[in-house]
Amino acid sequence: MKILLVSTQDYIHHPVPSRHHYIFEELARRHEVHVAHFHVSRGETRPTRLIVEEATEFPVQNPLLHYTLNAPYHYHIFKKIIRDNQIDVVVAAHVLAGSAVIYAAKKYHVPVVFDLKDWFPDSAAAYFKNRFVAQCVRKGVWEITRRNLAQSDRITTVSPSLVDKLKGLGFSAELITNGVDTGLFVPQDGSQTRHELGIRDDDFVIGFAGSVERWYAIDEMIRVLPELIRYRNNTRLLVVGGSLFTDYEQDLRRLAVDLGVSDHVIFTGTKPYSKLPRYIACMDICTIPLFPPQWVDIALPNKFFEYSACGKPIIMRPIPDVARIGGPNLFVYRTRDEFIAQVKSQMDNPETYRINLENYSWKEKARQFESVFARLLDKNHPND
Repeated sequence: MKILLVSTQDYIHHPVPSRHHYIFEELARRHEVHVAHFHVSRGETRPTRLIVEEATEFPVQNPLLHYTLNAPYHYHIFKKIIRDNQIDVVVAAHVLAGSAVIYAAKKYHVPVVFDLKDWFPDSAAAYFKNRFVAQCVRKGVWEITRRNLAQSDRITTVSPSLVDKLKGLGFSAELITNGVDTGLFVPQDGSQTRHELGIRDDDFVIGFAGSVERWYAIDEMIRVLPELIRYRNNTRLLVVGGSLFTDYEQDLRRLAVDLGVSDHVIFTGTKPYSKLPRYIACMDICTIPLFPPQWVDIALPNKFFEYSACGKPIIMRPIPDVARIGGPNLFVYRTRDEFIAQVKSQMDNPETYRINLENYSWKEKARQFESVFARLLDKNHPND
């Protein structure tokens, strides 16, 4: 099978991999997978099994300008890629570039699967502090996304609640959740990495791993540190990840200084995915402080699977789709006081877990995409 992927990211330079990296690298073991390359990020080149197709005429780093300026070229280059490589199926997962590849695929009667990996109108608007600008972006992105969904032959998405949301908007979607590399994320000893970070053996570490952006209330965890430090002086907060397009990490660093707890907060910056389990192993508890209501209601974060596979207790805000999966390692908080109480409880009663997540492995998610493609191609070529 020949597949063209148009992902939401600069596939080979973006510092934080998405579900597309895990799933399509697995698919590339059995199929010929091409991926569009957008020159938006400046990270180190990620090794890949995919065939990288250059798709940039104007290498502007600002994402909004980049995809707007390159839109006509995207349509041209996607037509060429589809035609020259005899692509069987297209997976679109981008807003503007997604539109271009959908129209290019239609020209050659190639079926399109649109993978909605989050709610694009809100995720795009989240980068803008000005409410008027954010609302304009939200409306504009929804209009383009709506057309993309309507023009696609199949829709896949990441959470049961997002399936329901799309159904309410008149679209039928198939659920393929995020997952985890069950060979990489396993319970392990974090003492060596703790030592490298300057964390003592008896320190109690509250951990967060992921993109350091404003939709995670990391600032609220810093604000409660003084009280937790009074309860247990050796409390530390470990933040593994960095900000991509905002200054949120710098705001957090300033907040820690202002509150006099900077010695208790460790920012590692973005780390290679292959090393992430080492840092999770340093954590006594892991957190998912997702807070925008419109996101909480449709989210099924990757970090839930990663933390769980590492056997860690998770303190999180209420996330319905995570609660549907459940697990003995989940502890929910709704308020500042509940967060403090949950942390103190874990301090007094530490525990680790063994959780089987084979049904959520990336290998299984790749197989599920394979099934979608096979059914779609069978429908398009019933007499072959």
